[in-house]
Amino acid sequence: MAIGKAYCPDMSDTRYAVNGMVCTIDHLASAAAVAVLDRGGSAADAAVAANAVLAVTAPHMCGLGGDLFALVHDGAGVSALNASGRAGSGADPERLRAEGHGRMPHLYDVRSVPVPGCVDGWLALHGRFGRLPLEVVLAAAIRLAVEGFPASPLLAPGGPFIGALPGAGDFADVRAVGDLVRRPGVGRALEAIAAGGRAGFYEGEFGRGLLALGAGEYTDADLARVNADWVTPLHVTAFGHGVWTIPPNSQGYLLLLALGVLEGFELPGDPDDPRWAHLLVEAARAAGHDRLDVLHEGGQAPLGTAVERRALVDPDRRTAGLGGAAARGDTTYLCVVDGDGMGVSLIQSNAAGFGSLLFEPTTGINLHNRGIGFSLIPGHPAEYGPGRRPPHTLSPALITRPDGTLRTVLGTMGGDAQPQILLQLVTRLLAYGQSPGEVITAPRWALGVDASTGFDTWHGGEVVVEVEKGATWAPGLVERGHTVRHEPYGDNFGHAHLIDVLPSGMLAGAADPRARIGAALGR
Repeated sequence: MAIGKAYCPDMSDTRYAVNGMVCTIDHLASAAAVAVLDRGGSAADAAVAANAVLAVTAPHMCGLGGDLFALVHDGAGVSALNASGRAGSGADPERLRAEGHGRMPHLYDVRSVPVPGCVDGWLALHGRFGRLPLEVVLAAAIRLAVEGFPASPLLAPGGPFIGALPGAGDFADVRAVGDLVRRPGVGRALEAIAAGGRAGFYEGEFGRGLLALGAGEYTDADLARVNADWVTPLHVTAFGHGVWTIPPNSQGYLLLLALGVLEGFELPGDPDDPRWAHLLVEAARAAGHDRLDVLHEGGQAPLGTAVERRALVDPDRRTAGLGGAAARGDTTYLCVVDGDGMGVSLIQSNAAGFGSLLFEPTTGINLHNRGIGFSLIPGHPAEYGPGRRPPHTLSPALITRPDGTLRTVLGTMGGDAQPQILLQLVTRLLAYGQSPGEVITAPRWALGVDASTGFDTWHGGEVVVEVEKGATWAPGLVERGHTVRHEPYGDNFGHAHLIDVLPSGMLAGAADPRARIGAALGR
């Protein structure tokens, strides 16, 4: 199914660098990471530095109260980090069912807040692959938290509402883009991590506040348990390259399975062809139709079923009966490649925007609501319960060349739609030879969503395409039996970033313009 063409640089959207590159949603985070690289830090140091800045400046997408996954290529191979938190010892599904809940509470309920894994993830990355002292890595984030930063176009609109919530006083005066925001409690938490490691966070001011807020949901033992595990990554061969991701409880396997389904079809010569969109849509639907049954901690990714699922796909018509609705989420993805060739693909999230809308009251750290991924069906393998990790949308990706060397680090935010967006990016990059700028700025589609929570998972629906960029697909998709809806070009289709290591060793990257203030910076 390979198409291929000569690599054609797109100078307007692709950035180039020789000795290291960073792509994030915020120029402040990208600049902090480049500064760490300039001081001799590794890609892991730079990734933690960037994520720490985003934990300060982008609480609407990520933060110390959320979870983290990462892939690292260190020159010898690919390592995978699962730093997703576990439900507390007080988790009681029977109580929720007795209260009349058929699904996990979406907002304002601490029972949907597993112990956050982000800080454990930072420490695991830094401990294994870092070079600089932690206080150096976190310095920019601490400074921005204490001295302040300008509210971004994505943060500012939420200020009036968020600032009125208990514990969220940091945002009380945010009204417009550029308003000064200070987060002194977050600064104290970062200083505690720099000085005392995980004990400074999980046993310090934040941990004590979380225990009090939980009112029995968590115990001291829950906070003492490390929520970061090095796990065996998943990978498949597609377009002659290795494509890598995280195993369940991450949904990343859906990207690999969709690539396997797609392998049996001849792609059209141009991704503007509606048949391209149709084939990828159907591959994604075939991969994800049983997602709710397969996706759970300890689940086995059904990568061996690609041929069987391929038989479900009609190359000319939409197949009835397959699942397919995706949801939006609020997450941040970033990637780094350093001058020694180490690459980090890191994704970190609150789940919904600002997460659960609960804030640890002393530090002002907003808490994720990743527990909404749990099931309340008795006996379900993803059932809410003590010490369990919920199903996760976070799906970082990494690509290696046939000889095993690093080719690309890439990923996106976008809730349930992450594997669908990645399928489009990987195909454009590897099958069509598009530049990073072309790949990232190109139109996207996503399977339609029931937006009652923003995380209602795959259960049928329409194909949503970007109006300004992707309208050319619509007539051909309708002819093939799809229901099509248009939405404006923007962050409903993810904030994706990509760094490609060219055959010459040059780094070529692009940050998603949908993030508005994102930056691909190099050295």
